[in-house]
Amino acid sequence: MALNTIDAKMLAKMFLAGAKSLEAKKEWINELNVFPVPDGDTGTNMTLTIMSAAKEVAALGENPNMKDLCKAISGGSLRGARGNSGVILSQLLRGFTRSIKELSSIDLPALTDAFDKAVETAYKAVMKPKEGTILTVARGGAEKARSLYEDGVEDMGEFLAAVIEHARYVLSQTPELLPVLKQAGVVDSGGQGLVEALAGAYDAFLGKEIDYTISDAPAAAASGARTEAQADIKFGYCTEFIILLNRNFNIKQELDFKAFLESIGDSIVCVTDDDVVKVHVHTNDPGLAIQRALKYGALSNMKIDNMRLEHQEKLFKEAEKQKAEGGPAPEAVPAERKPAGFVAVSIGDGMNEIFKGLGVDYIIEGGQTMNPATADMLDAIEKVNADTVYILPNNKNVILAAEQAAKMTKDKNIIVIPTKTVPQGITAVINYVPDLSAEENASVMTEEIKNVKTGEVTYAVRDTQIDDKTIKQGDYMGIGDAGILAVGTDLPEITLGMVDAMMDADLELISIYYGSDVKEEDAEQIRAAVAEKYSGCDVELQYGGQPIYYYIISAE
Repeated sequence: MALNTIDAKMLAKMFLAGAKSLEAKKEWINELNVFPVPDGDTGTNMTLTIMSAAKEVAALGENPNMKDLCKAISGGSLRGARGNSGVILSQLLRGFTRSIKELSSIDLPALTDAFDKAVETAYKAVMKPKEGTILTVARGGAEKARSLYEDGVEDMGEFLAAVIEHARYVLSQTPELLPVLKQAGVVDSGGQGLVEALAGAYDAFLGKEIDYTISDAPAAAASGARTEAQADIKFGYCTEFIILLNRNFNIKQELDFKAFLESIGDSIVCVTDDDVVKVHVHTNDPGLAIQRALKYGALSNMKIDNMRLEHQEKLFKEAEKQKAEGGPAPEAVPAERKPAGFVAVSIGDGMNEIFKGLGVDYIIEGGQTMNPATADMLDAIEKVNADTVYILPNNKNVILAAEQAAKMTKDKNIIVIPTKTVPQGITAVINYVPDLSAEENASVMTEEIKNVKTGEVTYAVRDTQIDDKTIKQGDYMGIGDAGILAVGTDLPEITLGMVDAMMDADLELISIYYGSDVKEEDAEQIRAAVAEKYSGCDVELQYGGQPIYYYIISAE
């Protein structure tokens, strides 16, 4: 007898199978990135996003109910979302689950509506949706589902097979919608990832033998640049817990609860996701926070840390380390909440030190090969004790995750400066003026980063044709803001050629950041050659320490 409904147990299997299918193809999906550089990360981002949810689904056991399952899928993917593709995938899952969470089983009408809701939610999450991407593939699948339902298709297996087949067809057409894909001879990598996840889910529906074991996925590294324990700690207990809501928690109640937390502490984070509220507060009386939270539901994942003891222990260890190294003991940092703070995404120890020197409070290590998740952003925001926190994504694939974190933060003013490169991030920080308002600073920084031209030198991992340039595996490439500027086999020649392509008469400052694979003397030769040719510009050389990219060069 044909299976024409999907219950929670089957949906959980389908989701886990989809996650495993995506994970198995992640490296291939990475290679579909348009630019043939070794930073292809779409497959990685989508895998880490879906695996974050898969771990929560697996923890539910073999017989979950639909509401708990939907919460695990939606909340897990949202917290784990990385990169543009990951954030969009999380929104597809969020819209899908919201449509079905109150159902005991999913029939064809409900499934059709859920596909529609998934696409609607994802498109709303993207400021300027671009066709020829994962969004197009998702919409094509949803439109096919609607057409099949209206045509009277009744068999669920036939229905799912036809939807996936059409999604594959739409995927094959993405090069016709994005010329850059056609030129590179690839389909959209995010769309490919979505199709692989759907195909895996369909295999589970058919009853194929699948390993549903979910292993822990690695998380992006994050480091606090200036998160030393505070000498004067006003509120001594770092208190975290999750409220499992058993009553209505509307906007008014949420605001009342946050007001109460503010009356007993600071560093408050209160994020609501359906029937779960994640709470973080620094307070001198954790019991008061817990007592008030119990009014709304049961508590889980409770953690209370004595920050004063942790501070003393850390200072002792730091003092011993400094003593052993013959240096001074670390100075205590005042604990008062300041008007503004900065979070920057960076990669490479040199780049990290530059940001620290400019006063950035917290550094998330990430970027090209490992985009930080929304959860990493929320954690960073939590650790910056400031009324307004400026986030510098410094990578176009990180901006959506930063914006998602900003929407989820209620106790601080979060401003995302849309920096797409590390040099843009550096320029943004330099142009911050304490005497201006948060809105004025945001406007100034956003305007100033438009004046920064960035070029990056790396190598090709495959043969391709793009921007009317023939590229061979192993070639050096100079990539500018709008595409490939230089290609060849000689690293200095390509680097200087890229600079030439970036320059115009209005530029005054050239900054060269050399990577971990470049010798200082070789970098100095590049600096000298650039300075000689562009004698009217100031030319700076700094160690960036970044992997993959031999040089990152800015001109402004």
